[in-house]
Parts: sequence; structure tokens; C-alpha cells
Amino acid sequence: MYAVLFADSGLSEAGISSLFALWSLTAFALEVPSGVWADRFSRRALLFAAPLLAGAGFALWTYQPGYASFAAGFVLWGAGTALRSGALQALVHEGLTAAGAGGAYARLIGRSQAVGTTAALAATALAGPLLGAGGYRAVGLASIAVTVLTALAALRLPERRGGHGGPAQDEPGDGGLLREALAEARHTPGVAWMLAVVSLLAGAAALDEYVPLLARATGVGASLVPLLVLLVTAGATAGGWLAGRGMRWAPAAPAAAALCLAAGAGTASGHPAGLVAVAVAFGVFDWAGAAADARLQELLGDRTRATVTSLAGLGSEAAALLLFGFWALGSRWAGPAPLFALAGLPFLVAALFLWWRNIPRGPRRQ
Repeated sequence: MYAVLFADSGLSEAGISSLFALWSLTAFALEVPSGVWADRFSRRALLFAAPLLAGAGFALWTYQPGYASFAAGFVLWGAGTALRSGALQALVHEGLTAAGAGGAYARLIGRSQAVGTTAALAATALAGPLLGAGGYRAVGLASIAVTVLTALAALRLPERRGGHGGPAQDEPGDGGLLREALAEARHTPGVAWMLAVVSLLAGAAALDEYVPLLARATGVGASLVPLLVLLVTAGATAGGWLAGRGMRWAPAAPAAAALCLAAGAGTASGHPAGLVAVAVAFGVFDWAGAAADARLQELLGDRTRATVTSLAGLGSEAAALLLFGFWALGSRWAGPAPLFALAGLPFLVAALFLWWRNIPRGPRRQ
């Protein structure tokens, strides 16, 4: 409901867009530094702090609505997003490996994403009645409460390292750790390629911002557009639940998703049935993203795991910004359907990376 809150507070569309840009830029700027902090200090501590930063931003919006508070809130939220990125993957993979269940990483991370999507759908459904009952104050308080519960849940995560509150004496400083991570990304076979693939697949999530436009372009009434959007969201959720299964098909998955996206978008230009193929494409993107993330984690050593993983987060933000720019320029000459079809081309490239590079599967590094 925050976009509606901003509009009701008197912000123009340009003002709202500037807030979104500030949000993305904050996450982009802190992505790699937060990965270094996760490797030097406690990953669990960062996962505890991340939702509290977002909650502080929501508190500003709730009690001091205005452009300055909205901007500060997005800076806090963007910082929290950056703290979580990299730290979560590293902590989960490390914990599963220690428990002798490293092979369950893709399934677990995919299902966690599916649960998150489902929770977002439930929250969206509840927001309307809550807003009607208590206004923006009620929505804000509920949002703050959720971030506190999330932080408390993070404290329950097991952590073998970093819990001492600071780096060991023989560990390098921030700059040294970053150089070590960059060296690992460049020289460890397969890592650079998998970083590119993970970035592209994560960047695909930015396409969901334009699904309502594609749904509207099918010619259905305005009341049916949310149902078509829900169909695509359900496809992405299904992909998360299926993560970890059929991993041998992972190299071809991005190409299959790109073809489904192109076919579905082409059909959607004249009939809403095309959104079924688009939903399949989003599901395959989520499934393949979990598989690629799992493969990347297998290639990394634990010492710089969060820092290297944060490079993928940095790449996904860059991919999203490129997509926004592509759409802004392309929309001057084409509608949503052909733009969706063209947006699938990078994922064909991702499939070629996986297929032709034949990434070696050596023993897992520690």
C-alpha cells in the first residue's frame, strides 16, 4: 500500500519514481560491502538487523508521512535488503553442509521463496480490510510488527562461525577480503559464469512489474487484470515449490523459459490464454534460479561465500536497471507483448553459458 500512501500524501508520479530509484540505488551501493561484513562478522546478526531497518523505515512512514520520511525509509529498507542478500544464502548453505544435508540447499531455498511469495499474496489480500478498519496507521503498525517477528526468527538460525561478534585476528580486513572474493570469482572454474547466470535469472524478477501491463494488453476488462496477474504469481510460486527436483534439466531451463515467455507474450497480444505460458515461464525462472544458486554455492569456499554471492545480487540489480531502461526506450515503439518476448533473449544466453561451458563438478571447497 505504500505507493497509495505516497500518492495520498501529495506526491506526484515523478516524486514516487524518485523514491523507487533511491531504494534501488541504496541496495546497489551496499550490496558488496554488506557481503564483506557477512563474511567478517556474524551472518546471523546481519539477518537480525535487516528487517529491523525496514521496520524503522515503516515507522517513519506511519508517524511522519512526507517526502523526507519516505526517502529516509527507502534508504533504510534498501540497506536492510543489502544486509540480507548474500548473508542468507551463505548461512543456509553453511548450516546444511554442517548437518550433512548440503544437497537440500536448492529445495530449501526455493521453497523459502515460494513461502515468501505466498505470504505476500496473503498480505495483499489482508491489506484492504486492514486499511478500511484502521487506515494507514493500522497497516503501518502491522508491517512494523512483522519485521520484528522476522528479526526474532533470524536469531533462531544456527551459525557455526562469526558469532563471536568480530573477525579473527588472522582474517584480512574489508579490503583484503574483497580482493580475495574477487580473485575467487575470477579464478575458480565456473564461478564467473554462474555469477552471470544467477544475476540474469534474479534480474528476471523485475519483469513482474510489467505483468499488469501485459495482462491489460490482452483486452480483458480492468476487473480481470488482477486475476491474470495472480495466475503469473501462482506460476512463480509453483516453480519455487518444485526447486531441487529434476536438476539435470537446469542447463536447458532458461532457454525453455525464454521460449515460453515469447510464445505466451505473443499469444497474449490477442488472447488472455497467453498468460498461462507466461506463468510457466516465471515458474521455470524461479526453479532455475534456485538451481543456479545451489550450483554457485557448491563452487564457493565458506571464507568469502557471502561476499561472492553479493556480487550476484549486484548483478541482478544491474540487470533490473537495464530492463527498466530497455522498457522505457522500447515502449516508445512497441507494446508490452513484443517487449516481453525480446526480454527473453538474455535467458537464452544464460542457457548457452550453462550448456556449452560444461562447468566442472570438482569437490566442494571449504
